[in-house]
Amino acid sequence: MPDEPDTDRLQALEARLAKVRKTDTKEAPAKAYSQGEVAWRMVMEMVSGMLIGLSIGYGLDYWFGTMPLFLVIFVLLGFAAGIRTVMGTARQMQEARMAQDAAEKSARNEG
Repeated sequence: MPDEPDTDRLQALEARLAKVRKTDTKEAPAKAYSQGEVAWRMVMEMVSGMLIGLSIGYGLDYWFGTMPLFLVIFVLLGFAAGIRTVMGTARQMQEARMAQDAAEKSARNEG
């Protein structure tokens, strides 16, 4: 077994690796979310907001001994926080859609 590697084979391997790397560096297209995925995300945001409010309210009621007071208040606050988060998600999705439509329109006008 030789002590020194075969330089011709190493150079050929480097050339093949460089060729593969050039083809792999292309950007993958951005994944577009389906409407079902977006709807599921919004439902989860709403439910998580309400569950967090419920758990905080129940914990405070248990600690202070005022059973329904904080529970009701924090469930309503969790609901409001969930609505606010869902509206933010809807606004974000609308802005992405409008940007996509504008890009498609400008591509059609150029071509």
